[in-house]
Amino acid sequence: MFEKVLIANRGEIALRVIRSCRERGLRTVAVHSEIDADALHTRLADEAICIGPAEPSRSYLHIPAIIAAAEITGADAVHPGYGFLSENPEFAETCAQCDLRFIGPLPEQMRQWGDKVSARSLAKSLGLPILEGSDLITDVDDAVRKAEALGFPVLLKASGGGGGRGMQILRSAEEVRAAFDIARAESLAAFGSGALYFEKYLERPRHIEFQIVGDEHGNIHVLGERECSIQRRHQKILEEAPSVAISEEQRNDMSETIRRAMSKAGYLSAGTLEFLLDERGELTFLEMNPRIQVEHPVTELIMGVDLVAEQIRIAEGEALELPTRQLSPRGHAIECRINAEDPETFAPSPGLITELHMAGGTGVRVDSGVYGGGRVPPHYDPLVAKLVVHAPTRARAIAKMRRALSETIIGGIRTNIPLHQRILEHPAFEEGRVSTRFLDDLQG
Repeated sequence: MFEKVLIANRGEIALRVIRSCRERGLRTVAVHSEIDADALHTRLADEAICIGPAEPSRSYLHIPAIIAAAEITGADAVHPGYGFLSENPEFAETCAQCDLRFIGPLPEQMRQWGDKVSARSLAKSLGLPILEGSDLITDVDDAVRKAEALGFPVLLKASGGGGGRGMQILRSAEEVRAAFDIARAESLAAFGSGALYFEKYLERPRHIEFQIVGDEHGNIHVLGERECSIQRRHQKILEEAPSVAISEEQRNDMSETIRRAMSKAGYLSAGTLEFLLDERGELTFLEMNPRIQVEHPVTELIMGVDLVAEQIRIAEGEALELPTRQLSPRGHAIECRINAEDPETFAPSPGLITELHMAGGTGVRVDSGVYGGGRVPPHYDPLVAKLVVHAPTRARAIAKMRRALSETIIGGIRTNIPLHQRILEHPAFEEGRVSTRFLDDLQG
């Protein structure tokens, strides 16, 4: 059993981990940059230690500083949250070398799934249905040949990328030639690798992901799917579970396919397999995220599971505290990511929070790392809060979210709450007719 866990992150996910640790009787250590000295996660952890300046590369991404903080405070485990170092195998290996247990998958699993091309190959070998695509592109002429063989339109992607960064939709050989060198340079700058590949571009797919957890005892659980189609520039804005587009039969069939695949792979800890659902209703593998996801609360609410607590149990060597039978979703959950940004232009809106009232009531959950009088710094992700609701039916969940949004007050900064209200009032959303192009259509 652990005694003290260091959270190598900030904001709402750091606070989320603190809560699960505290309920398990574990002490917590918060790390923070200089600008985050008064952040909520530093105030609510048992201990807090500064690890550097505001720039992530000198603080939350600085492995030596985080390891030093763990050693100084006597932590015996590290939870990376999501983002920052959560999918960095070198960080996980360094933790192990310093007798710190990394609460997440094994380093070799991060490497297997972190590279998108190798992940596609691995997924195919494990029996998962794969979206059409190419292997690595060698040069611009090779890019044109592979794009033409795949058939336009194609999606040019960085093999080492994530979060939708650097993706380009290309519809002709001329566009491929114009984009290739720029995309390779951007990929190299952002991810340290210029490796690129193509995927077949689907015009109006749905984005569906399945949550998994696996332990050292060979247990793999698939905890249903989430609908993540409401996106802007490949960044998720609103998620819900379960998806209205997935039948119980399809859910059970895909869950069993995933369970067999990830059992064969020996996957450890929490992870998410992402798929595209085409207009014919076919699911094809997109990528795998070997970490906890931002949108994990909707799964927790419909499945009655604390995923972070399960991560900790797994890291301690315990078996999953879940029934051996397949869990079935109970009711419907929706999550709105409330960001500090202009709802029309999406320009960041950092600053002082002068007034704060978060929604409450039955079936309402708020995961947030801010407080009235605190600041949203300009250096990090603009996520202010995750507003999550749970109700017996999707219609009632929509009604509850509308009510919750209407009573959420955040003063001093601009937020995207008006955008969420527009989404929830749209007839197509009410009827479940969504795709990854939904926001493009909404904004004209």
